[in-house]
Amino acid sequence: MTDKNVAVSVKNLSKSFGNVKANKNVNMEIYKGEILALLGENGSGKTTLMNMLSGLYYPDSGQIFIDGKEASIQSPRDAYTYGIGMVHQHFKLVDVLTAAENITLGEEGKLNIKKATAKIKEICDKYGFEVDPQKKIFNMSVSEKQTVEIVKVLYRGADILILDEPTAVLTPQETEKLFVVLKNMKADGKAVIIITHKLNEVEEISDRVAVLRAGEYIGDMITAETNAQEMTNMMVGHQVTLNIERPEPKEPKPRIIVEGLTVKDIDGITKLEDVSFIARSGEILGIAGISGCGQKELLESIAGLQHVESGSVKYVNDDGSVEELIGMNPQDIAEKGVALSFVPEDRLGMGLVGNMDIADNMMLRSFRNNGSLFTDKKTPHDLAETIVDKLEVSTPSIETPVRQLSGGNVQKVLVGREISNAPSVLMTAYAVRGLDINSSYTIYDLINEQKKKGTAVIFVGEDLDVLLQISDRILVLCDGQVSGIVEGKKADKNTIGLMMTRLEGGMTNE
Repeated sequence: MTDKNVAVSVKNLSKSFGNVKANKNVNMEIYKGEILALLGENGSGKTTLMNMLSGLYYPDSGQIFIDGKEASIQSPRDAYTYGIGMVHQHFKLVDVLTAAENITLGEEGKLNIKKATAKIKEICDKYGFEVDPQKKIFNMSVSEKQTVEIVKVLYRGADILILDEPTAVLTPQETEKLFVVLKNMKADGKAVIIITHKLNEVEEISDRVAVLRAGEYIGDMITAETNAQEMTNMMVGHQVTLNIERPEPKEPKPRIIVEGLTVKDIDGITKLEDVSFIARSGEILGIAGISGCGQKELLESIAGLQHVESGSVKYVNDDGSVEELIGMNPQDIAEKGVALSFVPEDRLGMGLVGNMDIADNMMLRSFRNNGSLFTDKKTPHDLAETIVDKLEVSTPSIETPVRQLSGGNVQKVLVGREISNAPSVLMTAYAVRGLDINSSYTIYDLINEQKKKGTAVIFVGEDLDVLLQISDRILVLCDGQVSGIVEGKKADKNTIGLMMTRLEGGMTNE
């Protein structure tokens, strides 16, 4: 333990939650002046391990050493005293306060805003951040909020930074800016740990890759000496095919026709403005855009869950007849034989009932169509077992309440249920958010199966690399407007990123 380049060393670290062993005798080291990517499938223990370092959890057994000395980290405040700061995927900021107020929040003594602002500016200049200390959080973009979170931990003296899915909601251009900052921090001797599922970014930014599997530390690799295939095989424990199929659409026909769609929220703020496009049977229409640019409102409008200010959403039947969906409630749409399946962004808020078990959540989609006074429980039960088996849902049983599952497993249940209904239109919002790479590719395969059956798929995704691989066409939203529609085969990530941030108009292909 004398190596002065070792920032953190953990010895036989273990943590259990009831009968679930989240981490089992983990031994690993994190070095100063490096960017370490921490990889693993859902439930592999990545976040639990980092939460022990950042003081959110206390280990059941084992030791943590910081700069060669044993540390007792029982709270985030303790973690800060050891120079450890964690930036979580869901930001912990107070919207009505300024950046400077959030950064200094919780500091002891009277706040000297002038002195604090000077220190914030010094940190920003040193590492290449762009942040206005006096700007309110509610006026900030996602990337600005993330910057505030990172500056906040640096302000508190962190030399060891942990970032959980740092690029999940960033554009390619914002991601590149973040990577420049991370490299500057590495050059300053900081130890940077990123938890991520995006292997292309791992290859671009990290020096070393550490892998957890089922709570155990499997090993590490020098990033420059490995590749995405090897990393995936190490995470999963067997060979995984990293190819997203894109079969050619067979006889695509208009299925959903959206014309001049305008939607406002309850405060009168326009969320969608004059949106028009066609979704065709047997094809995947990708939707790209910065988080909050109207993706949710668009899918909800088609599904009958959103009040529409103006415009039209038409459903084209197999016989060519057209029905207007605006004005129907979701049940009316279903009763007319229009099977619109909607996988919402908020899994437990809209998609599933947390206190109900997996089998009963399957039943939510079918009980109205049962045609009997008695509820059919066998069919949902069989479907639940099929989904748990096919998608490898980690659960004690199908009678387990959904709220007790991890976020990734909740997502598998939700997506599996929606796809099982053989819809004519499948709308997915962030279908693989929080899923490990193996599970994600299973979902991509299921979506492509629907496409082959003639389903019109509308696929809202965060990962532009995936959107480019799986989509036949990509509609880009910017501030609730259509910035352009491009062909998946011909588009590139940089162009789409620019279209996401300003209305410059892309190649249109309705």
